[in-house]
Amino acid sequence: MDDPESENGSVTAGEIWRHPGVILVATDLSDQDRLVPVAVGMAAESGERLILLHLLPPSAAITVDAVGMPYYDATSMMNDAAESLEAWCELAQRQNICCDALVRHGQVAHEIFSAIRQFHANRIVIGTRSRSRLGKLILGSVAEQVLRSVNLPVITVGPEAHLPVAGDNRERVVLHAATLSETSRPCAALAYRMAESQSAKLVLLHVLPALDVMARHGLPATVDGDTIQELRTLASETGAGGSTAVETRVAHGNPAIEILAEASARNASLIVLGATHRSAFANLTRERTVYQVLAHARCPVVTLREPDASMDEAEAKEMAAHR
Repeated sequence: MDDPESENGSVTAGEIWRHPGVILVATDLSDQDRLVPVAVGMAAESGERLILLHLLPPSAAITVDAVGMPYYDATSMMNDAAESLEAWCELAQRQNICCDALVRHGQVAHEIFSAIRQFHANRIVIGTRSRSRLGKLILGSVAEQVLRSVNLPVITVGPEAHLPVAGDNRERVVLHAATLSETSRPCAALAYRMAESQSAKLVLLHVLPALDVMARHGLPATVDGDTIQELRTLASETGAGGSTAVETRVAHGNPAIEILAEASARNASLIVLGATHRSAFANLTRERTVYQVLAHARCPVVTLREPDASMDEAEAKEMAAHR
């Protein structure tokens, strides 16, 4: 999806991320208690509009009558969903947030993409599910389709995610897993702006292979000076002109484990990750880092797909279909 532009075309992607016009919340209703508060908090910080969207799949409207005969009752289910979402709208409106509820009937992912286009959404909030030990590796097909198919920030909130506790005076931290590639700069900029909006410190974490792995490949057992300098340069560029503190950190080990451990140790309020354009979500990175972090994170996670200059024509057409 292309970044929306102002009438004169002067609005940059960075400005949109800082001040999103519309935050779209796609909820199946079972996850609204954890999705909507996150979205309300972001909208309160930016002063922008919320759209609460529930999609009713065709099969969900089939129920049974008193004698066990199946019948189609989409109207009743849509009314119930609208009533549930309207309560959240009223809560948001009491905080001076413009909020609308929308219930649609149809193929879920398709309707989400349609709503993104219709309302020019700049962020999406969506839930992931992990209801058992095995289920921790299951994000849900709709979440996977959204993550694969949109070029804007996607905030995923899993069942283990928690919101900041009122009265907690600990330093707020936004954690960004920095890859140090050229294409990761926009993601670092997004992380900085989100930290700024939360009055939080931004921690740039770069994860190197485990020391024994580095030794097997003849690499130095200490952190390479060039890596440190690259990370410091990224921190300097990212924080240029702003007042938000940026801290750099280098760790060795499995990327997903190190990201989750750092987020837990810092009590991070948000994790920001970059993801590539691979068609199979499980292969977003070599070690499925994004997948694992989304499944286990104890705070909301923002993903932004990094540009991919090597994308072939078929992939480009697939993406264009969702713009």
